[in-house]
This record gives sequence, structure tokens and C-alpha cells, in this order.
Amino acid sequence: MHQRAVRNLANLETTQARITRIFDAAAGGKNHFLADRDTVRHFDQAAPALTTAARAVLEFLTRVIRHLSAEGVDQYLIVGSGIPSGPSAGHALHDAAREACGVAPRVLYVENNPMVVTMAQATIEPFTDLVRVVEGDIREIDEVLRDHVVRTFIDWDRPVAVLLLSTYSLHDDEYAHYVIKRLRHTAPGGSFLGLLHTTFDGVPPELLPAIRDLLAMTLPHLAIRSRDEVAALLEGLDLLPPGLAWVPEWRPGDDDHSCREEPSSSGNYGAVARIP
Repeated sequence: MHQRAVRNLANLETTQARITRIFDAAAGGKNHFLADRDTVRHFDQAAPALTTAARAVLEFLTRVIRHLSAEGVDQYLIVGSGIPSGPSAGHALHDAAREACGVAPRVLYVENNPMVVTMAQATIEPFTDLVRVVEGDIREIDEVLRDHVVRTFIDWDRPVAVLLLSTYSLHDDEYAHYVIKRLRHTAPGGSFLGLLHTTFDGVPPELLPAIRDLLAMTLPHLAIRSRDEVAALLEGLDLLPPGLAWVPEWRPGDDDHSCREEPSSSGNYGAVARIP
């Protein structure tokens, strides 16, 4: 294991829920703690949809990767997925990229959760030279892009798909716009930028007070935006059809069933843009 990740694991706070670990717990993974499972249980009691929503997000991400692989993309920078362990063996996001590409794609995960970084470096990196996991925080985008592995593992002279999944950390609108602008200008022409964003738009009004109270206790700094606010972040980008959509409605496949009957229950919008 990398020494930095080991040090972080030793200092890891296990009694407080973290969004990537909550996502993992909801998706049926193993990289989480009791506090994260308890948060999933509390959310499902308030609005019984979190587990299904987590699976809808995973299905969306897999479809995005498959589509972009068909477009010829063979390298991915995935920021903030939590590298969920819920998918069965051989069905992680980097597995989906490998299956769809027909060639050996490069996949680089950027994570700010010490447990996720440590576990992924220990369980993924030793078995492949084509997947790397680095510690980084989207709230420090310039430092992320200066990271040695980020600069050298990805070939920045060729198209890359940047999947920005940790928008839940971007509370400040001005900085959120800066992050997207920075990624747009860093990626070469022919690249793609994917975005996932949590919203309360689909929450029934009568449940909103309970959800807000629960978030205030468990995830007080989670960034939530309406559709119009997410659309503002994407202004000027060339979005692939169907544009900004509920994640179950973004090019659904026959085998994708999570939240299909009620797409808004996914609690997340998704979009993919082409970078000219």
C-alpha cells in the first residue's frame, strides 16, 4: 500500500458518515462503516429510495462509459465516484470501460476519501497497470491537475473522458463554474465531460423537511442544486442527447431498471458534453 494512504487510513474517522461510503453502502458494497449503513437506513425511512437511486447512478455511469467507448475514448479520469464496490466482480467502472473499448483503456480515479483510496490501491492497482487511484479533492482542482500521476498516466495530447461525479462538494457556484471551465480547457479537443449532480427536485414537498433535517445532521455540507442551477453550470457546453436528464433517462438500456418507473426518484441529474 502507498504510505500516504496508510497514514490516512490510520487517521480515518469511522464514526461519521461520508458521502462516497454512503453511496457504496446503498449500492450493496463493502467499503463503508456502520455509520454509513445507519445513514442509508435513516434516509430510506424518511424517503425510501436511496438504495434504488444508488443503483440508478451506477447504471448511468456504466452507460456513459459504454457510449463514450463506442465514440473511441480509451482513457478516463473519474473524479469522486467512491469506486463503489457494489457491482459484482468484473463489473466495476474500469471493467465496463475495458469491455466496451475493445482495447485496453486507462482509467484514473481521483478520490478524497482515505478508505476508498487505500482499498482501491490495495485491491485494484496490484492486478493491472491500466488503473490508478490518486488522492485528490475537486475543491482543489488545480492541485489535482498538477498531480504527477494525473499528468503522466493520462495522455493529455489525446481525447479523454472526464467524469465529474463529486459535484456534491462544490457549494460555491463561482468555484463550481471555475472547475468545469478548468477541465474544459485542460482536456484536448475531442474529449468529453460528464457530470452527475444531486437534486431535491424530485422529493415530494411533504418529505423535504425531514430530508433537510437528516442532511443537516449527517451531511451538512452536501451541495444540492435545482435543474436550472445545474443547467447554468453546463451553459455553453455541447451536450449529447438527451441533454441534462434524470439519470435513468440518459440513454437507458433494456437491462437498466432502477428508478425507471419514476426517474425523479433517482435524485440525480446527469449530462455528457463534447469538448470541441
